[in-house]
Amino acid sequence: MILFDFIVNIAIFSLLVSTPLVIRSFIHQKPIKYFSLWASLYAGVVSVILVILSIKQQGYAYDIRYAPVILVFAYFGPIPGVITGLFSLLTRLVSGGNWAPAIIGWMINMMILCVVHKVMSQSSQSKKIGSLFMAYVAGYLVTILSFHILLTEPLFHLQYVLFVMLGVILGGLLIESNDRLLRINKQNKYMEATLEKSESKYKLIANHTSDLIMVMDQNHTVSYFSPSHELVLGYERHELIGNLLCMLVHPKDLEIFHQTISTMIGGQEGYSLEVRLKHKEGHWKEFESRCQPVKGSKYVIVISRDISDRKKAEEVLLQSEKLSIVGELAAGIAHEIRNPLTTIKGFLQVYKEGNYSRKHNELLLSELERIEAITSEFLSLAKPQLTQLTVTDLRELVEYTTEILSPEALLKNIEFQLSYEATHFPITGEKNQLKQMLLNIIKNAMESMPYGGEIQICLRKDGERHGVIAIQDHGCGIPEELLPKLGEPFYSLKEKGTGLGLMICKKIIKQHEGDITYSSKMNEGTLVEIRLPLLQA
Repeated sequence: MILFDFIVNIAIFSLLVSTPLVIRSFIHQKPIKYFSLWASLYAGVVSVILVILSIKQQGYAYDIRYAPVILVFAYFGPIPGVITGLFSLLTRLVSGGNWAPAIIGWMINMMILCVVHKVMSQSSQSKKIGSLFMAYVAGYLVTILSFHILLTEPLFHLQYVLFVMLGVILGGLLIESNDRLLRINKQNKYMEATLEKSESKYKLIANHTSDLIMVMDQNHTVSYFSPSHELVLGYERHELIGNLLCMLVHPKDLEIFHQTISTMIGGQEGYSLEVRLKHKEGHWKEFESRCQPVKGSKYVIVISRDISDRKKAEEVLLQSEKLSIVGELAAGIAHEIRNPLTTIKGFLQVYKEGNYSRKHNELLLSELERIEAITSEFLSLAKPQLTQLTVTDLRELVEYTTEILSPEALLKNIEFQLSYEATHFPITGEKNQLKQMLLNIIKNAMESMPYGGEIQICLRKDGERHGVIAIQDHGCGIPEELLPKLGEPFYSLKEKGTGLGLMICKKIIKQHEGDITYSSKMNEGTLVEIRLPLLQA
């Protein structure tokens, strides 16, 4: 019967512990004032009920009233614990005899529980409950040994302590599980509120932006169209949902659009592209689309911005730049040709008066040749030239050019220093154009050294795909602020230069998909680097 009585006590205790926890989970209100005091009073009532259900054995009453006392000590501290303990003690004194061991045992337990709670105040709840229970067991042993209570029946004491332990464990598990559920529920509500707030914010952005927002899946089916489609393209959302995307995208842009979406599905990298979309009225509008895959899904978000006005503005600006360049070229041509024409006009007047000589003829021819040179350079720059691309070697071109210029270099006391970092530098290009380009640049280097010196020409590789021709002179140099102007028409540091030579060189290098850079210091020299793509094996 004792075992049955203990089980009944445990069941009732578990019910009494879980009842307020369940009620609390359904009540959503502010924290109760003096909650720990109310909890200790309720625990005291529970201990009273447990004392009433106590087990009588040889004049002594046994119950698990210390289970709620230990739990109150663990969760609410010593003062609520002592209050709960007082309830259990008073009820015990009223319901049975043997007051001395009950009172002294209660005092011993209260003192030990208070000390242990203070020592374990920073520990976790599980460690705190375990330590308090062991303290209670110590106090219980001191009590039964001091008053020689049923010392001949150790099994009874053992099962009593075990049932108190079981009550503490069950009560602790019920409280902890309920607290955990409340925390999870609170976190879920917070996440729901945050998600709802975030969703409303994104809806606000999506509903009021002028950008087009689409969500596409791996089958290129659009599951979401932003309301901005009605504003920008004239379609209402119900007109778009269910229709094929090919109804919107320009036929010439459709293939690359599908390829871009297919490439991104399941990936992480986004892409940008320009695409034309059809307005409801039938005309096409240009958009810049940013496609971004959704991580961990088969969806792609496409955000498109109307750039029709920007394109028109760019065309107007380009046209304006063209007119500006034409104006600069016209002014330059007029300036360059007017000077020799003035000379020719003057000599024609001299001819008219009959006062001419052989020297006058030579000057006239010289000025006419200057006009012819300017017009020839412009023709070579402007007219489309037939190019015959062949496989050639940069090393051969450099050696050929320096060999042609060697006699002139010898007269000016200039020496070429050639160095190569590799044996072959094969490229695909037009030989004559490349020779002309090298001649112009090396001659410029020679003309910057009126007192002679060395011109170092180095041929090296930049990675596996490009070759670099570096031409270093030790001439007068070029001011740093003037370097960006090199290659502009009629801009030259030479007295009779037109600037068209470098302009033609830049055009030839650009046609061969290369680039040219300059670096210079006054009175130290200039370094010109020409970078050209090599032929891949």
